[in-house]
Amino acid sequence: MKLILTAAALSLLAGSAMAQDVVRMGTEGAYPPYNFINDAGEVDGFERVLGDELCKRAALTCTWVTNDWDSIIPNLVSGNYDVIMAGMSITPERQEVIAFSDPYTQPDPSAFVAMNADADLSTGIIAAQTGTIQAGYVAADMPDATLLEFATPEEAVSAVRNGEADAVLADKAYLVPIAEAEADLDFAGDDVLIGGGIGLGLRQTDAELKAKFDTAIQSMKDDGSLNTLITEMLPGSAPF
Repeated sequence: MKLILTAAALSLLAGSAMAQDVVRMGTEGAYPPYNFINDAGEVDGFERVLGDELCKRAALTCTWVTNDWDSIIPNLVSGNYDVIMAGMSITPERQEVIAFSDPYTQPDPSAFVAMNADADLSTGIIAAQTGTIQAGYVAADMPDATLLEFATPEEAVSAVRNGEADAVLADKAYLVPIAEAEADLDFAGDDVLIGGGIGLGLRQTDAELKAKFDTAIQSMKDDGSLNTLITEMLPGSAPF
């Protein structure tokens, strides 16, 4: 009887350890080229490719789930997934709530896109996605401009198209293919650098998981594979 109980206990412990190695990766799935849903209904983009490689190097089995941006941090904290990998810039405000891995991109330039390259940004209506560093920048550093927030980046760009906003502020890597594809949209003003690069968001209690991802990120920096991926998939982003 004792041997049976011991075997059962070992089995439960093994199952627990295996369960801890299954990491649920939460992303928005609506911010190309960082992350998007492809025609097969699967998460795709720079962060899917990078995330899968990081999980491989960290010997973790990862699954992907999507979550709306405006609740992506609360749902991480409440345990609905284990990691945020969604183009999230590292900021002091976010670090009060969650932990971040080492950055896997440099601080990415943000840019303004408008219907007119000469648009008055300083006193105009600027669209941005709610809860982003760009929305925070407009609110804090553009005192004479009016911030107009939207739940998704697509809606923020659409506000410029339909004349609701004078310009949209977003990551330049997101805006480049949009501006190139639409003759009516053009970059306006100067790029701005906001935040401390992009990292994986984790619960503050998950120090061991953070260490595994930090080690994997550093290994990709060391062998040059991270820079190769950035160059191939993030137009305009600076490599390490």
